[in-house]
Amino acid sequence: MTDPALDAGTTRERAVASLVTARDRTTLLTSCVDGPDLTAQHSPLMSPLVWDLAHIGNQEEQWLLRAVAGQEALRPEIDSIYDAFEHPRAERPRLPLLPPEEARRYAAEVRARALDVLDGAAFTGRRLTEAGFAFGMIAQHEQQHDETMLITHQLRRGPQALTAPDPEPVPLFTGPSEVLVPGGPFTMGTSAEPWALDNERPAHRREVAAFRIDTTPVTNGAYQAFIEDGGYDDPRWWTAEGWAHVRRTGLTAPLFWQRDGRQWLRRRFGVTEVVPPDEPVLHVCWYEADAYARWAGRRLPTEAEWEKAARHDPAGDRSTRYPWGDAEPGPEHANLGQRHLRPAPAGSYPAGASPLGVHQLIGDVWEWTASDFLPYPGFRAFPYREYSEVFFGPEHKVLRGGSFAVDPVACRGTFRNWDLPVRRQIFSGFRTARSVEGA
Repeated sequence: MTDPALDAGTTRERAVASLVTARDRTTLLTSCVDGPDLTAQHSPLMSPLVWDLAHIGNQEEQWLLRAVAGQEALRPEIDSIYDAFEHPRAERPRLPLLPPEEARRYAAEVRARALDVLDGAAFTGRRLTEAGFAFGMIAQHEQQHDETMLITHQLRRGPQALTAPDPEPVPLFTGPSEVLVPGGPFTMGTSAEPWALDNERPAHRREVAAFRIDTTPVTNGAYQAFIEDGGYDDPRWWTAEGWAHVRRTGLTAPLFWQRDGRQWLRRRFGVTEVVPPDEPVLHVCWYEADAYARWAGRRLPTEAEWEKAARHDPAGDRSTRYPWGDAEPGPEHANLGQRHLRPAPAGSYPAGASPLGVHQLIGDVWEWTASDFLPYPGFRAFPYREYSEVFFGPEHKVLRGGSFAVDPVACRGTFRNWDLPVRRQIFSGFRTARSVEGA
């Protein structure tokens, strides 16, 4: 029988480590540029970095200090300023935002108090704190905003501000181009993962017909073939909405790409470089991913297909936490946590492959799926409707798997991301699938 005191100690250690890791990353992302870059809006699609910084502190205050500990509000007058639903991103620069140093002091004071709350927290008796959920939710929230701030850094013009080592080079991938995923039921979602968010719940059985899925994400080299074949000029490959979007916006290549004679260049965190052909393609919208798949005679996988490829272990007929099993992600498994500032070459991390041999399902690039963002059977919003429920519907498409910009605390085989089908500033790529005849 597990000792409850040891269980609580492990939960506390995990929560502290997750919160500290998130704050270290936030500090890096907001200290590598000076004040004007923190307060500027580098794209109408994104908030000023200083808004994200104070918003992180405000969410932590509202949930850990007020909701968990019942403390008086520190700065109630700023709640509406940092309410993401009250003010669209394009309007946030005009708000009376806390200046950078004041935002840092506020976030630091909240964190000091939150760690005191965590030190004395009970992890039973309340759903909000069961197994440390509220602390895990806040660590995930901060890491999600860290990814958002990294996107802002990519959109930012100016000299390079962030550096990181490149992924280890690997031999050109020569394995099979696709993997057969047998048909049959599997368990999708989770009811057991203690820090899983509401849209990942509950676990339920899902029947999936046999299909084939790309062994690796689609690469830059493969995507260039689509471009060179006139893919952006041929309406056959696009949905009606996608073709209208291409005509309206003049898309000709992934975001940040530009042609230089016979080669393609890209801008990556302030550096211009030749597009590496063996990396997963990055910064494509859903319409582009869907058009490529049609051009290739394939399709995007459904969300259920993607999760079955990532989690189903046919040997034990069970769903694992990650493609490689139940162990927490390590550097041998996946490209996560901003350890690198680019995807790893296709075929990297063989230790992270699924039992069926599908590579790089976790990390590197978010992968667009064919599915709309919808609730699972038995879904219940918790702890607030605005995290998931208000986004359900055909307007948003599901992305899976995480990217190099995602921290492991906010990435698992059941984790669901979503965005509008026009979005390209996110670290998004894709892989394709095809149905099996007669399945």
